[in-house]
This record gives sequence, C-alpha cells and structure tokens, in this order.
Amino acid sequence: MKYLPIDKQLFIKNRAKFADKMISNSMAIFNSNDIYPISADSTLPFAQHRDIFYLSGVDQEESVLVLFPDCPKKENREILFLKETNDHIAVWEGEKLTKEKAFETSGIKTVYWLQEMEKVLFELMTQAETVYVNTNEHYRANVETETRDARFIKWLQAKYPGHSYKRCQPIIQRLRSVKEPQEIEMIQKACDITEKGFKRVLGFIKPGVMEYEIEAEFIHEFKINRSAGFAYSPIIGSGFNACVLHYLENNQPCSEGEVVLIDVGAEYANYASDMTRSVPVSGKFSQRQKDVYNAVLRVKNAAAKMLVPGTIWADYHVEVGKLMTKELLTLGLISKEDVEKEDPNWPAYKKYFMHGTSHHMGLDTHDYGILTEPMEAGMVFTVEPGIYIPDENLGIRLEDDYLIQKSGDPVNLMENIPIEIEDIEKWMSK
Repeated sequence: MKYLPIDKQLFIKNRAKFADKMISNSMAIFNSNDIYPISADSTLPFAQHRDIFYLSGVDQEESVLVLFPDCPKKENREILFLKETNDHIAVWEGEKLTKEKAFETSGIKTVYWLQEMEKVLFELMTQAETVYVNTNEHYRANVETETRDARFIKWLQAKYPGHSYKRCQPIIQRLRSVKEPQEIEMIQKACDITEKGFKRVLGFIKPGVMEYEIEAEFIHEFKINRSAGFAYSPIIGSGFNACVLHYLENNQPCSEGEVVLIDVGAEYANYASDMTRSVPVSGKFSQRQKDVYNAVLRVKNAAAKMLVPGTIWADYHVEVGKLMTKELLTLGLISKEDVEKEDPNWPAYKKYFMHGTSHHMGLDTHDYGILTEPMEAGMVFTVEPGIYIPDENLGIRLEDDYLIQKSGDPVNLMENIPIEIEDIEKWMSK
C-alpha cells in the first residue's frame, strides 16, 4: 500500500458500531473482493471490498472477517481469516499480512489461516442463531459478475439451511454514510492531492494538448503523493466532448477557444475525492463562456448551503432545479413558456442539466447512503451542477466535496482548489 498506516482505533470503533446494531446471538461475515482475471494469466489490479476494509483495515485478497459479539468464547467474538503467508509467496507476490501484522492493522487478536475457516466456522454456526451476510444493495449497483460474497452465501446457506439469515447492508450503509474524524482526514488528504494535480495541469493546458496528456499529468502528481491513482475513471473532455456526461475516451486534442471539462479525483487509503472544473484551453474565457460558467457557479454555491442536517435528498434536488431554471432563463436557453408547459417529471431545465446535483462520497466515489433518510452531520456530499449546450460545443460542470456540520454551512473540503474565473485564468497565465 502506498498510504501511511492508519490508526487501528478507527477500525475497532467501526466494528463496535456495527456490533451494537446486531440482534442477539448473531454473527456477521464479510469477504474480500476477488482478483478478477482478464485473460491468459493477466488480472486486474486488486481492489479491496470497502466493507471489510471499513471494519478491519485489511487491504488484502482472500480475507474474511467474522463478528460474533455474543460468542461464548471471548476470543472468537472477532476473527480474521487470512491467506497464509510464507517465503515463497513473499518472493513472488510480496509480503502478506502475518498474524502479528494483522493485529497491528485491525486490532483483532484472533487470526486464523484461511484453510482453517471451515472447521472454525462449524463451531461458530452451532452457537449462532442468525447470520448476517453481505450483498451489494447500492442504489446504483449493476452487478453482473458473481462476487466472492455471493459464492460464499450460496455455500453457507446450502450447508447451514436451518439458520436465519439477515442483511448487513441496512446497518453498514447507515454507518458508512456518517464519517468518523479520521475518515474526514483521509478524504481531505485525497482532496489535497487532487488540488496538487489540478494546479499542475493549469500551467500545462494549451491549444493542441491532448486530453490524455492532461490525464497523464494528473496521474503523475497523484502517484508522487502516495495515491494509488484515480478514485474513478477520469473524464477529460474538450469542446463537444464536455457535453458527454460519461465521456471516458480522453483521446482528442484540446482546441483554441474551447473549454475542457475535467472531472477527476485522487484516492487516498481507499477514500475518494471527486472534483470537476471547466478550463479555457486558450487561458481566457470568452464572454459567453463566462456567463454560463458563473451561472453554474452560482447554482453550486447556493446548493451547497442547503446541505444541512434534516435536508431530504429528493427535496433538495427540486430546490436546485428551481435555481437552475432561473439561470437558464437569464441565459436565454429556456423561455417562460417552456417552464409553464414543462412536464413535472422532466422539467424544462433538464434539457441542459440532466443529472443529479449531489451524491454521498467516502470509501466509494458514489458512497453508501439511504437517500430517503434525512442528511446528518458527518456526511460528505458532492455538489456538481452543470450546463451542457451541444450546439455551442460548450459544457460547464463545477464540483466540490462538502462535509455537513451540526450547525451552519457545510465545510468545503476543496476550498483551496481554484474555481473563480479570475483565479483559473491567473493560474493558467503563470
């Protein structure tokens, strides 16, 4: 791992919070992610399942976490099962967690090797009445590949059909949506690395630069600051490409007079950041570009002030829509007649601003959060309005990450990243 060690007290506290929500005489089981094959002997880089990381800090494949708060044997109330390490594995794959190192990482004293799991699990299952299993219930999830958790659940329920089974997700989604101070520090670190990357590219962008060259500048800066890389696939689109919401090719030249939309974020210790800026390729915005840019910026700033405890996500988006409608009327992009005749299910402003304004952020870029429940202090949300005008080859989106406070305005975790037109142009002239 490139990141610095994390104090195990964070994971000890996270497990205690989860255990507190479990019913009596129950056990919860969390699996690491698979290493996914490409073809031949090639694999994708390993990325840990965020749930087991959140609860243990273990960032290694073939790991299993068991929580059994009411286990008669005190030593078995928290268990890690790990892939056994040896000198051969150390030579070929690098050092894996030893039992001692696993305790230093997680605070879990009882560690078994993975080959012992079936035997140990049999004893635990004779003592537990209910088992919490983990499935992916994120509102944007589209899972087509059978996961390690899914295979494990099939095996467990076939071997132990007499037990009751419950879902981990209602508990862990609520817990993960409200961040601990240590988690905020890591998100802030990711935001700070993103800031360094953005300031680097502001002096690099000019007519003729390729979108992928901008991407390369970011990854260079991220890597030298202990980030494993992008928190999500970067979007770097100039001109018309900025109007393609999930444009990922990043393979076209940035031309004079265009605006390049840059939606990137560094990760740090598996925690995400999520930033969008729109930059004039020539170093100066045209008047039309300024007008659209400032309209988006006003919506972003006003929307951010609504991120307070008690706000309902769906109601918030209705209010942001009203802000955007006002700006689009001023820009002449929609008319009063368009608004009067609009379909309530697809308001007039959606022609130029068709996506949502905010999502939870944390260990995942689109992090856990139950959208029907009120916002709480400690949650982190993006704010990312945009205006997209394909006929003008112009797309503007601006995005920062905000921490909700118990009272007052939220904290902008990206407040040091240039966003005002004057600051963008100033940095580009250096």
